[in-house]
Amino acid sequence: MSAGSERRAAAAPGGVPAPRASRVELRLSCRHLLDRDPLTKSDPRVLLLLQSQGRWVQVDRTEVVRSSLHPVFSKVFTLDYYFEEVQKLRFEVYDTPGPSNLGYQDDDFLGGMECTLGQIVAQKKMTRALLLKFGRNAGKSTITVVAEDISGNNGYVELSFRARKLDDKDVFSKSDPFLELYRVNDDQSEQLVHRTEVVKNNLSPVWEPFKVSLSSLCSCEETRPLKCLVWDYDSRGKHDFIGEFSTTFEEMQKAFGEDQAQWDCVNAKYRQRKRSYKNSGVVILADLKSYRVYSFLDYIMGGCQIHFTVAIDFTASNGDPRNSCSLHYINPFQPNEYLQALVAVGEICQDYDSDKRFSALGFGARIPPKYEHYHILLVLTDGVVTDMADTREAIVRASYLPMSIIIVGVGNADFTDMQTLDGDEGVLRSPRGEPALRDIVQFVPFRELKSASPAALAKCVLAEVPRQVVEYYSYKELPPRDTPARDTGSEGAGQPEMRPVSVSSAHGVP
Repeated sequence: MSAGSERRAAAAPGGVPAPRASRVELRLSCRHLLDRDPLTKSDPRVLLLLQSQGRWVQVDRTEVVRSSLHPVFSKVFTLDYYFEEVQKLRFEVYDTPGPSNLGYQDDDFLGGMECTLGQIVAQKKMTRALLLKFGRNAGKSTITVVAEDISGNNGYVELSFRARKLDDKDVFSKSDPFLELYRVNDDQSEQLVHRTEVVKNNLSPVWEPFKVSLSSLCSCEETRPLKCLVWDYDSRGKHDFIGEFSTTFEEMQKAFGEDQAQWDCVNAKYRQRKRSYKNSGVVILADLKSYRVYSFLDYIMGGCQIHFTVAIDFTASNGDPRNSCSLHYINPFQPNEYLQALVAVGEICQDYDSDKRFSALGFGARIPPKYEHYHILLVLTDGVVTDMADTREAIVRASYLPMSIIIVGVGNADFTDMQTLDGDEGVLRSPRGEPALRDIVQFVPFRELKSASPAALAKCVLAEVPRQVVEYYSYKELPPRDTPARDTGSEGAGQPEMRPVSVSSAHGVP
């Protein structure tokens, strides 16, 4: 099930692409289900429902596990994940007595559980009690949901090939060889991955290294067949076939690690004609380096906590809170704009902070001095910037720290300076000319979204946060926890292991 469209990728520092819409797989199991069958045990199935426009819509269901109160389901749910959205899910477990029973009655209901997709990916593995109607516990019944990121944007590989004693296809000179690497698709069609340059007049060529994403190389499936073909270049396009071999990326890695990464380059026609034929040369994998490109979900599912802080403008320009014209007026029938913005953003961020304790600051308070977590600072203000130089200096300094700044302009003031702080129009610089390391500010005037839903506001102000998180940890060269940096090449051997940020508690463990 695809719960959204693919997002546009943006460039990050060092040429690392920002992640697109992430995809996650959910695997389910249950324990201690209620037994609804008098002679056997329940035959459970789980329905997945997604809240859309206030309605619960069924999007998928598992298979039926016969006669089990502790089922482990093989069916995997696949969802698009967006940090900036509240994606509400509901899991309903039913006893399904017959193979053709597609209707679900109250008597068959074994329990349900509601949560958000953000809560699941933040915990990676979540176990919740199943509830019957009216919030009653379904005995000791529980459901466990395990999330895995399958976005596919998980890295690239650098390969370098050379050959030895290739067949000579030319009469008056030596062959001009080049190599083509193909991926074999599921339908057995072949997709060209890379074509090397031509090495003139050489039977033992060394081709230039090249980089390719794992998605392009093997669709992120290391056992997918790969085919390598070697040709003698002809300027008229009638290249002479020298030979070929087949392998997989998994085999490449293993062979390279054992210093046996070479393959016979075989011409099938020659093999049929000559009994003594061995090969038309040997192709050697001269170098292989794998690089992991970490995604926002890698960090979140590796334990990264998002610490949410809100700074609220309490200056006199907001008006007397007792006056209905004040931006801080407590309206008994409708929350004011400050509260609307706070709830919309906070509802998203709360899923990624384990202790659910959020700092609230008035203007002039100090920013917390420790940065073991990644911080989101939400600034709600009605006024213009009166100390622009100091503000630019502070933001440039903050661009080196694990934080994002979201500014929501409340009211009808002139927010031109706020747009300058948002780096979408160009790199923000300090008064001394120092550029910000990252674009960490997102500014949104509330009046432009006043008639929109809280979800639309949250989506708008939080859309850039995943990219900003990845940019910071990439700059610090900090991989997610439990996913060490991987480099199977010779460079970097003996270097100390990079230590990931420890985010095991909301207080931070250095």
